Amino acid sequence: MLVKLAVALLVLSVLEQVVGSDNIDIHDSLPEKPASQKGRLSLQNTAEIQHCLVSAGDVGCGVFECFENNSCEIRGLQEICMTFLHNAGKFDSQGKSFIKDALKCMAHGLRHKFSCISRKCVSIKEMVFQLQRECYIKHNLCSAAKDNVAVMVEMIHFQDLFPKGPYVELVNILLSCGEEVKEALTRSVRLQCEQNWGALCDSLSLCSSLAPSPAGSAVEHHRQPLTSHPELELPRPPRQGEKDKLAKAAFNAHPRNRSQGPRRQSPEAGLVAEQEDPEATDIRR
Repeated sequence: MLVKLAVALLVLSVLEQVVGSDNIDIHDSLPEKPASQKGRLSLQNTAEIQHCLVSAGDVGCGVFECFENNSCEIRGLQEICMTFLHNAGKFDSQGKSFIKDALKCMAHGLRHKFSCISRKCVSIKEMVFQLQRECYIKHNLCSAAKDNVAVMVEMIHFQDLFPKGPYVELVNILLSCGEEVKEALTRSVRLQCEQNWGALCDSLSLCSSLAPSPAGSAVEHHRQPLTSHPELELPRPPRQGEKDKLAKAAFNAHPRNRSQGPRRQSPEAGLVAEQEDPEATDIRR
């Protein structure tokens, strides 16, 4: 009897060890969620950005390049910087001063603020957007835009508005810079939207919100103060009824040649423009 009891206790102890080890193995084998799924900047990306900010020069777009290709998907700062520099020769003296001072303000702010915030993607993005607003407003983006409407609108490309990022923040500020800038910008974005999406563009809130009807624009102008900051709405998916209309419209519509849409200005063209205007070279210093 004692022998059977001892054997039973031995078997139970062995089973407990096996079950316990299995549970430990299960928990240990579970992979850790990547930083992007946690909504945080990975430690590797954080170290890379910090090292890049230290080694980046004060001239050009090196500081903004540090924020490209990271787990928080913060993109657009470098593209905005390069677009401003490539088109600097087309701006007047006030516009050139804005470009130089605003880019310097943002580069300085990114270097000093990045090490002081958490690794949460939401916090980093909000820091970037807030820094954009501060630097653009401080150095009079609206004044530069009003005196250089054509070149400022030419810099905004429809495809850069997706996903929402620094470009959308820039557009939102420009939309508050008076009726002339707002109308020119909405007209340009609507045209690019139609060239890229065709009949689908007519059903999206992006185009309808950016291009109000002439009859309603005067009413809205009196209702809303000029100091308001209208937000750029991203397109919403069409409903089922709209899908049917879009299908018929797409079937009857002539195919559009996307190559006819506005193209980005090449870096070579921008550099030639800068060489023609000696004042543009001061911005890079």
